[in-house]
Amino acid sequence: MNRLRQTLYTWLTARRGERGSISIWAATSAVIMMICVGIALDLGAQVHAQQHARGVAAQAARVGGQQVDATAVTGAYPSIAVGQARVAAQAYLDASGVDGTVTVTGGDSVHVSVTDTYDPRFLGIVGISNLTVTGDATAQVIRTLGDQEQ
Repeated sequence: MNRLRQTLYTWLTARRGERGSISIWAATSAVIMMICVGIALDLGAQVHAQQHARGVAAQAARVGGQQVDATAVTGAYPSIAVGQARVAAQAYLDASGVDGTVTVTGGDSVHVSVTDTYDPRFLGIVGISNLTVTGDATAQVIRTLGDQEQ
């Protein structure tokens, strides 16, 4: 009987040493999971901001590329009205609330570069406050007759 008591006592005291260990594991796992979800959300939002910057750049380039010189109406090779194209593309950027540069090259293409920032929600906890996103796009004026570029 004495041996049974000693075995039972040993078993009970050994189990007491592990009491609460599952709680520590669960709390640590929960914190790690929340950090992983936060990082995934912030990086996903940064990708979305990057896509937005590229979209704004593409639309600004399109708006600038639509500023065709009036001589194109007469059948001449189309060229971009440089001043109007810059103003129109920059106005689009300003209306979108992003910073960017507009460059007209060769009289037939408009290049727009956009720079914006994304303020992360969860990464700010670890000291990452701003993530820079950029977007570039070019629109080119071409002349087509039928389905062929001239």
